Formats: sequence, C-alpha cells, structure tokens
Amino acid sequence: MSPGEQPPHDRRPEPPADGGEEPPVGVLAALRFASEIAMLVALGFVGAWLGAAWESAALAVVLAVALPVAAATVWGGFVAPRASRGLPDPARLGVEVVLFGAAVAGLVWHGWWVYAVLLTVGYLASTSHGRAGG
Repeated sequence: MSPGEQPPHDRRPEPPADGGEEPPVGVLAALRFASEIAMLVALGFVGAWLGAAWESAALAVVLAVALPVAAATVWGGFVAPRASRGLPDPARLGVEVVLFGAAVAGLVWHGWWVYAVLLTVGYLASTSHGRAGG
C-alpha cells in the first residue's frame, strides 16, 4: 500500500455508473446484520424442532444450540468481511446460499412461510452490500 492510500476496508464505494442512487450503506449494513442474526435464530428453531420430532428434549436443546453455533463458526471463518480464511466471492456466495437456504427450508418445513419469505427478502435485498465487501 502506498503512502496516503486508504486500507481496503476504509474505501468508499464508487457511485453507481447509471447515475441512480443506492441506499445508504448504513441501511444495507443494518439489513445485512439483521438478516444474518435472523438466519441464526431460524437455525436454532429448526434444531429445536428436529430434536422434538424425535421426542427428545435433550436432542432438541443440543440441536437448537449446535446448528446456529456451527453456522456462526462457518460464517465467521469463511464469509464475514474480516474472516480469517475468507473465501473468494463465488465460493463465499455459495456458502451464504447454503446457510440461508437451510434456515429458509427449515422455516418452510414447519409452515412458517411468512418468516421464510421475510428472511429470503432480507437476504436478497442486502446481498449487494455483502458483495461490496461490507
């Protein structure tokens, strides 16, 4: 990095080439964060429901904790902007789709369509922020 050049995480995104306005980065970042948290919560519910399906309270508790912890570990290691072993963008997108897809599939499986749609819309609306490296 040459003197006076900003580190990559401090750079401002370029304005859109077509002259259109983008939502403020703060709004996209907040939506992105909310979507990520909602995905972890959904995976916790899915884990609890899976354990309950086997009529095991202990398994329900273990899965309700293990699924979101596993997802957060993968996210933090490979997807997050400051991930220690960040993946290049096509692979990163694949991991995101698998994690969000699992959460949405679990919500749909249990009939929580409205929450599945909200999670999907939140993820898709904030994906451009994630691609920008935010």
